Amino acid sequence: MWNLGFPELVVIFIIALLVFGPRKLPELGRSLGKSLAEFKKATNELKRTWEDEVKNEQEELRKIQKDIKL
Repeated sequence: MWNLGFPELVVIFIIALLVFGPRKLPELGRSLGKSLAEFKKATNELKRTWEDEVKNEQEELRKIQKDIKL
C-alpha cells in the first residue's frame, strides 16, 4: 500500500505521542486495530458474496446453454 520504513514509522509514532499523549495512544491503537479488523471482515464478506454471485450466474449460463443445445 504505502512504502513506509522503520524511520517513517518512528516519526509517525513520535508525532502521535506529542499530539495525543501517552495515555490516549494505547486506546487509539486499539480503536484503529478494531476498525481495521472490521474493515477486513467486511471486505472479505463482500468478496465472498461477489464470488458466490458470479458462481451462480455461471451455473445459470451453463443451464441455458444446455437447454439451447437440446
